[in-house]
Amino acid sequence: MRAAAIDRFGGPAMLTIHSLPVPSPNRGEVLIALHTAGVGGWDAAMRGGWSPDGRASFPLVLGSDGAGIVAGVGSGVRRFRVGDRVYAYSFNNARGGFYAEYVAVPAGHVARIPRRLGLERAGAVPTTGLTAFQGVDALGVRKGEAILIHGASGGVGSLALQFAKSRGARVLATASGKKGVSLARRLGADAAVDGKRRDIGEAARRFAPGGLDAILALAGGKALTRGLDALRRGGRLAYPNGIEPEPRKRRGVEVSSYDASPGVREFRRFNRAVEAANLRVPIEREYALAHAAAAHRRLARGGVLGKIILRIR
Repeated sequence: MRAAAIDRFGGPAMLTIHSLPVPSPNRGEVLIALHTAGVGGWDAAMRGGWSPDGRASFPLVLGSDGAGIVAGVGSGVRRFRVGDRVYAYSFNNARGGFYAEYVAVPAGHVARIPRRLGLERAGAVPTTGLTAFQGVDALGVRKGEAILIHGASGGVGSLALQFAKSRGARVLATASGKKGVSLARRLGADAAVDGKRRDIGEAARRFAPGGLDAILALAGGKALTRGLDALRRGGRLAYPNGIEPEPRKRRGVEVSSYDASPGVREFRRFNRAVEAANLRVPIEREYALAHAAAAHRRLARGGVLGKIILRIR
């Protein structure tokens, strides 16, 4: 099979096309013939030398999520059959990443694609979608609450905004530039501001004079600190682990951090939320597998609106 992999750590140019054996699904695994793979900042970090377990073997195939067609199942797998349309999230997957024509993934990290998502957009959402949905879940967002989604024009934020709206919340979105603000408004934000050019605290106080009820922080720094100043006493803050700088705890604020967690139950709940939110998945740009290095160069420039994907088939 063709795969975009690295033979040593370094910049985007390290990503080249390799010819590698197609993995055979072990017990409890599903073999997926991939159509689309997501591209994220965590992929770039691993390309540069970071590893969650401190180990890496080369050639290293990057990629944590994607969508495609079931091509085989290992013994003990009963939920899937060859030909099923599925998507999957498996961070630091033991059998290799998703920048490839085939990937073997634990069956618990795989789900059938929601009816409203095609293979292209389904491949863009397992990581970002679970992160967004579980963040809104961690906040316990309720109807009528005033919520700040900080970083609402990125891959996670653009989905979190929609999940919060589907629960009946009023959403103030901070976004990247004029195009990011426009995207947030199109996705349903009640108000949106450029987080790098506007005072978020001032915007939040106008949006919720009595104080924000909750903040989902998908970026850190001074802008977030100003937003936190507008959070009411007893308000909530949630953020995915890995946000830098990590938000500091505050007196009177309930703070929770989390990691996106795949699983049978998690995907089942996520699929229901996708349908309830009538979810739209913004795609910034699509690259062929052979141009994975170009996808990483675009990622490095920042300001990505929605998600970058690799088209494999």
